[in-house]
Amino acid sequence: MRKKIVAGNWKMNTTVPEGVELAKAVVAGAANVPADVKLIIATPFTHLCPVAEVVKGSVVALSAENCADKEKGAYTGEVSAAMLASTGCQYTILGHSERRQYYGETDAKLVEKVKLALANGLDVILCVGENLEEREAGKHFEVCGNQIKNVLYNFTAEEMAHIVIAYEPVWAIGTGKTATAEQAEEIHAFIRITIADKFGVQVAEDTSILYGGSCKPSNAKELFAQKDIDGGLIGGAALKADDFIAIALSY
Repeated sequence: MRKKIVAGNWKMNTTVPEGVELAKAVVAGAANVPADVKLIIATPFTHLCPVAEVVKGSVVALSAENCADKEKGAYTGEVSAAMLASTGCQYTILGHSERRQYYGETDAKLVEKVKLALANGLDVILCVGENLEEREAGKHFEVCGNQIKNVLYNFTAEEMAHIVIAYEPVWAIGTGKTATAEQAEEIHAFIRITIADKFGVQVAEDTSILYGGSCKPSNAKELFAQKDIDGGLIGGAALKADDFIAIALSY
């Protein structure tokens, strides 16, 4: 049975002391969350070591927001998968729409990042999704399908057990817009079929697919009630522990 997951992506927010306090509040609130809901917080690189200490021994897992596509070497400013693993974090987000849009990340580069993350024992939250122009042109299935095929089709069924997918309607991130539950379910179901086409029905059924477009306490329950939505990748609402926990309690 696939996991229910609520993951918070802090993005470039909070100082280290602020992040530590936020993590403490999430850990405290996690005591009220059902045991079958996996909580993950993804922090900036600077926060990983101190936040790892905060979540140690709790039910809250720690994730990075990105990693390098190189193993090591003269790549000033980059952070490798091995470095991430050494902090105690268990996951990394890869392919977020903001990385694709602002930093030119390609599917080919993401293949390398996923390989290195998995090789260093990290589970991956891989983001896919279409922008507003692509959605209005009716290309959302094509865009999401190609992102899945170009990246995940390079891996094995066994490796898929360590990969979570987050569907991001890019037009709904930070805009206050949200895909309807029906729109979200439709694309989640399509993503699951695309996985099944390569890896078989069982792998597809075991893969968690999260919704990542302005999910908040007011709409989480309706979204999570959909058959193919297995949780959320939460942005803004993850910066308030009460809101983040309220989303997890929507199950």
